Amino acid sequence: MFDRAGLIAACAAHGRVVRVVVAHVQGSAPREAGAAMLVWDGGQSGTIGGGALEFELSAAARKLKRDTRSRHALGPDLGQCCGGAVEILSEIYDLNRARALPHDLVARGPDPMPLSIKRMMKAARNQGTLPASQLKDGWMIEPVRPEDQEVWIWGAGHVGRALVDILRHVPGHRLTWADTGPERFPEDVPDAVTTVPAVDLPALAAHAPKDAHHLILTYAHDIDLGLCHALLSRGFATCGLIGSKTKWARFRKRLAELGHAADEIDRITCPIGDPSLGKDPHLIAIGVAYRLAQSTQTIPLRLETRA
Repeated sequence: MFDRAGLIAACAAHGRVVRVVVAHVQGSAPREAGAAMLVWDGGQSGTIGGGALEFELSAAARKLKRDTRSRHALGPDLGQCCGGAVEILSEIYDLNRARALPHDLVARGPDPMPLSIKRMMKAARNQGTLPASQLKDGWMIEPVRPEDQEVWIWGAGHVGRALVDILRHVPGHRLTWADTGPERFPEDVPDAVTTVPAVDLPALAAHAPKDAHHLILTYAHDIDLGLCHALLSRGFATCGLIGSKTKWARFRKRLAELGHAADEIDRITCPIGDPSLGKDPHLIAIGVAYRLAQSTQTIPLRLETRA
């Protein structure tokens, strides 16, 4: 997918940015059509598969004068053994051009627009059928990646740290990490993660976005319960609570006593994760990341650990 927000951020930070995208793949190649990297003077992000081709295209991007499309055989000449070939589209962006991009589909090519592309765009906008990133009839079309989803992680213990360690690598999510004090967090927190120390976590939860996804795994059951109560009162996209079936039975009773209806309480998933993976913190995090990567909107978060 076309990461419009990421491109805009890169242009805002670095000025001129070249987006290098795999437009078409023939045979075996390291990455699929739509894989992209951003290149600017002195740096780059993303990958189209690494190796000699990426090195060569990165160097060429920094000297690029206009948008170009090129074909590359992945054979001995490049020191790669894939044996296939790729078509590459390299496009120069500044902040104005990046901001002018559509929010749903990015389609470009020589005029006039082919009927095949018009049909894809109509199906996407009328029926919600997004096309795969592809080069078709001389035009490149890519669906735009949705806005990053808010994921709030409550608790900086072993499982919370493992979740941050894994989830920060899952595209499409913006992480907020909360606990009761700054000393609860590790010394080195990834730049993309926002930490929020707050003595009263349930009070903080009342200010979380209503469309955020939440993972509750603090060091105290009373804080966990307070967060569940606050989030049920506030609203959320999804909410997962760490714990056992016994803990959840007690929480269900307490939440009902606090005035929450059974169908609302059922929106909280407990235990969360994939029990078949085990209870190691990083295995728990992998289970959660897998479901987030599929779709946190439609697949419940499941993870099991502390009783």
